[in-house]
Amino acid sequence: MLTTVIFDMDGLLIDSEPFWREAAKEVFANYDIRLSDKQYSTTTGLRTREFVPWWLSKFNVPEKEYLSVEEKIVKAVIRKVQERGKVMPGVDYVFKFFHQHNFKIGLASSSNETLIHVVIERLGIGNYLHAIASAENLPHGKPHPQVYLNCAEALHSNPVECLCFEDSFNGMIAALAARMRCVVVPEHSEYKLEKWGAANLKLSSLQNFSQLHLDILDN
Repeated sequence: MLTTVIFDMDGLLIDSEPFWREAAKEVFANYDIRLSDKQYSTTTGLRTREFVPWWLSKFNVPEKEYLSVEEKIVKAVIRKVQERGKVMPGVDYVFKFFHQHNFKIGLASSSNETLIHVVIERLGIGNYLHAIASAENLPHGKPHPQVYLNCAEALHSNPVECLCFEDSFNGMIAALAARMRCVVVPEHSEYKLEKWGAANLKLSSLQNFSQLHLDILDN
């Protein structure tokens, strides 16, 4: 029986993915690195400390630069979220839905805790959350399931009692690897891609989640 819901954050609850792209583009330009949207999308859902070395190493940037680049990108994203962050459609609705169903509610993100708390404040969802988990300092981030397992443990929930909401492929794999059911809400341009077939449910918006969906997922 499902008792717990765990949400991803970037791109699902707040329209922050463009900010990550903007920040990476701005900082990478200092090293003459220019990524296409297709290239960038291959590392969506990874932690900053993972996608930064991945791309910098491909362009032969010295390893000593990695930490500085990571910090500059994160600071830029935090500033952009504070100035321009927009709630994704259906966030208020879906949190109220699960609150009314007496679900334990958690958040599991690849972002660092500073950004997580900035977003929570920006969206006004703090009163709904019973636990948060960040993959920032874990040995492995998504698609490894550890951040989801940590969040379930903090909520005192068995992984098989958990339903996860994700927008990235790496996040979906992490949730499924944790033995949790997963609802994906992909970016519009990627909605029809076959890679989402592994998810238990695919929606175009959080606003579309309903009691019928919950009943089907809980069987």
